[in-house]
Amino acid sequence: MKRLCVALLCGGKSSEREISLKSGMQVKKALPEDKYEVIIYDPATDLAKLVQDASKIDVALVMLHGRYGEDGTVQGFLDLLDIPYQCSGVLASALAMDKVMSKRIFKMAGLQVPKDVVLRRGEPYETARIAAELGWPLMVKPADGGSSIALNMASSEQELAQAIEEAFAHSETVLIEEYIAGREITGGVLGNKDLIALPIVEIIPQDKHRFFDYEAKYTPGATKEICPAPLPEHLTQKAKAYALKAHKALGCKGYSRTDMILKGEEIYVLETNTIPGMTETSLFPQAAKAMGMSFSALLERLIELALEENHE
Repeated sequence: MKRLCVALLCGGKSSEREISLKSGMQVKKALPEDKYEVIIYDPATDLAKLVQDASKIDVALVMLHGRYGEDGTVQGFLDLLDIPYQCSGVLASALAMDKVMSKRIFKMAGLQVPKDVVLRRGEPYETARIAAELGWPLMVKPADGGSSIALNMASSEQELAQAIEEAFAHSETVLIEEYIAGREITGGVLGNKDLIALPIVEIIPQDKHRFFDYEAKYTPGATKEICPAPLPEHLTQKAKAYALKAHKALGCKGYSRTDMILKGEEIYVLETNTIPGMTETSLFPQAAKAMGMSFSALLERLIELALEENHE
């Protein structure tokens, strides 16, 4: 049987390059060699090679995070080369990457989101006025970043000013949100037309971590992750419904993971990731494993979904 030729895209130019490379290595290791010929392409250096090889590539697995990988840029490039891929298309990727635009779409879809203030580079702002509008503490983040890079909590005007400055170092737009004190949960969705909501994962930052920041995400033992999350059945179903609604509202395909905060009976949607982390211990593979799907089986299903979408 002829092996499928898989272009594995990892690395890239964003601040999440190292995470992407780690995902890529684990994905390559997990795909059976007798079924797949996996060729790694780093978009930072290998785009010309990818163009040259396009005619022999059956499918691409995009394991890029952040700018140029998760924002629709590489998806458009693959569309031009007529190479199917496992994640959302150009528009859904761009919308999900832009936290300001995605929040507007979530609100239009009837999902609850934290109150916010949006700052754009060069526009004047007053920290006191922002605090008066949203209250303390505040969450500050770049509007188009990922992996919680430059995500900070501010409890004073000085901290707020520093957090805004750091966020502007990563983006032209900064999103400042009210802090919702609650349980951090995330919900995965798998499929193109027939969607499956994966078991909900609860994320509990340990020790000094007050929330799921970059260090908490990528430091072993910094968070406790429980899957399925120990929630009452009606809240589990509500969280799954919210993940599905967010996925559909953005027009995602293949898979997605939506991060939420549970406060009492209320669920607030924070953001949707169109290329969730793909190491064996990442949240999406953990949720798939909880419903009996191994890491290798998950990757093979994503390849099937990419090819299925391409042939419709």
